[in-house]
Amino acid sequence: MDAPMAETARYQNSRFMKAVRREPVDTTPIWIMRQAGRYLPEYMEVRNKVTFIELCKTPALAAEVTLTAQRVLGVDAAILFADLLPILEPMGLDLEYLKGEGPVIHNPIQDASQVDRLTDIADMDCLDFVFQAVKLIRADLPADIPLLGFAGCPFTLASYAIEGGSSKNYRRTKQMMYNDPSAWDALMNRFVDNLVVYLQRQIAAGCQAVQIFDSWAGCLSPEDYQQYVQPYTAKLVAGVQDHAPVINFLTGNPALLGLQRQAGGQVFGVDWRINLSDAWEIFGPDVAIQGNMDPIALYADLPVLKQKAKAVLDAAAGRNGHIFNLGHGVMPDMKPDHVKALVEMVHELGTR
Repeated sequence: MDAPMAETARYQNSRFMKAVRREPVDTTPIWIMRQAGRYLPEYMEVRNKVTFIELCKTPALAAEVTLTAQRVLGVDAAILFADLLPILEPMGLDLEYLKGEGPVIHNPIQDASQVDRLTDIADMDCLDFVFQAVKLIRADLPADIPLLGFAGCPFTLASYAIEGGSSKNYRRTKQMMYNDPSAWDALMNRFVDNLVVYLQRQIAAGCQAVQIFDSWAGCLSPEDYQQYVQPYTAKLVAGVQDHAPVINFLTGNPALLGLQRQAGGQVFGVDWRINLSDAWEIFGPDVAIQGNMDPIALYADLPVLKQKAKAVLDAAAGRNGHIFNLGHGVMPDMKPDHVKALVEMVHELGTR
């Protein structure tokens, strides 16, 4: 076996990838959303030198914080340090990250007549900083540690594009959904078409799996999700899953889990608003599930944190295909030692 093939075999035989395929593992694998973030002093040492978007767009720095987080925490997968929204820029949206406010789009899509202003990305090389970061990370990451790529789901990206930033009620987004379904269809398909190519390029650069984030879909009723979102998420998954496994992550509304399952994926990420055992009953036995501890549990004293971790593992009941994660990202003021302790606890308590 030559060296590249041997390395491929190593990460495919990692406990994370075995769990993706619902194969037996020695202990429950764990990675953590936003594992490279402000709570880590190693991250802040880099972040203090550049803006957030400069960090995202500098491959060497993005690689450094990705690799450091995996090494410091001892997690079973690395996730590319990037952001959901830079893909919006080459599509024609004016994106800025404002201190204290987060991402702001200065020219949002304000009505259906402006949907055509959003263009296809003619050359995905405009996002080459992402693919170069993937190559650098994969080159330095241990061969038995998979690298995860990611992107936002069409609904979440559409919401940013329409609302211009965060929203409490997604009024403008839902207004377009309800009042101009043809414009909504054109918008969502445009996101799907570009996201498929974007994720395929991440995989070609060296990612072993990808996670798609529907961070805002929890605002929808089951009926609205089924009509206005599910078909596009399903199209995205179908366009990517032949290249690498897809983790379909949706947060905020357990009533959507059955429809999330129908949208497709090899792994389904769930948040803490449902017991993991109940989620598995909804999803069925033939998929892997990722989750699902409340991120705020990390503020608990370590003995309580261990109880919380054990409760999630008990709900998984030793099923093949469980990947431990939080139900959302690590909070920025978290104690790093608590995150490191959680990883150790999961590895200890999850031993088969």
